[in-house]
Amino acid sequence: MSHPAFCGISDQHLGELVAELGPRWEARCESGRHERRKGARRRKAGAGPKYGLVFVDRLLVTLVHLRTGLTYQALGVIYEVGSSTIGRAICEVRPLLAARGFAVPDRPGVRLRTLEDVFAYAEAEDITLRIDGMETQVRRPKGGRPGRRAFVSGKRKQNTIKTTTISDEQGRTLWSGAERPGRMHDQTAVRTEGIAEQFRQHPAVKAEVDDGYRGLANEFPGQVSAPPRKPKGLDDDTAPLTERYGWREHKRRQSSRRICVEHANAEHRQWRPLQRYTQRRETYGETHRAIAAPVSDRAAKRTTRRRPSTELVHVHTTTC
Repeated sequence: MSHPAFCGISDQHLGELVAELGPRWEARCESGRHERRKGARRRKAGAGPKYGLVFVDRLLVTLVHLRTGLTYQALGVIYEVGSSTIGRAICEVRPLLAARGFAVPDRPGVRLRTLEDVFAYAEAEDITLRIDGMETQVRRPKGGRPGRRAFVSGKRKQNTIKTTTISDEQGRTLWSGAERPGRMHDQTAVRTEGIAEQFRQHPAVKAEVDDGYRGLANEFPGQVSAPPRKPKGLDDDTAPLTERYGWREHKRRQSSRRICVEHANAEHRQWRPLQRYTQRRETYGETHRAIAAPVSDRAAKRTTRRRPSTELVHVHTTTC
């Protein structure tokens, strides 16, 4: 089950997660035992019943479930344990994955967990952010419950949950969150996370967005770049040809600069729960962050492409 086709990560990445999360899981288990005992340990370490799954297997079970969407019963048959054991293992490891944050390219050990961290990093490294929303289909709420229509997306005509993804110019995920019901507008969802305040506190940070964030572009014209509006009368045959082609070229160039965040969202959708989430909606945010964290780890290891210099250099030196 440790093959990347099942767990979604390489053997080296799996070893790094085991070394990072193993002590945290053990400390969490010991804290729970201490609360149940209401005091210190009375027997030697190692006494008592043993775990049906060691931590490495628990981590693999969680990753396989997040990657392929296999049910608890199917995973229990593979590991020869009960489905309740699989469920407890996933509920223990998934919060640890979700709390890791997002990796930073060329900065091992540094993690971004909030919007404040992302904007501070972008300002320090002179990075232009790419912002886009992503919708995932979820189960329809039961009839008669308040707020049932809040999940109906006007764009997809389905019950969805909307998240916001921020990446750099190479499509590497720097942050993903702001889980909101699908009916909420993209711009409103990210504004409720305080992105407008971050633009005010970091005036040097710039961002590329699509039409869904035009209000941010109007409020921060020097920082946020949105696709150009279509000039009036451009559909008429009498409109100058240069204006029509100029508007299309301007829009194409802005889209090519922003398309990398779409590639980041595509990396998230390679994991089955983010294609169609069939579990409880209350756990979607934790599941989304647990998937986005290892995706950012893999993306951060990609080689950074440096911008080529525009300075002219002589190829051959000739003597007169």
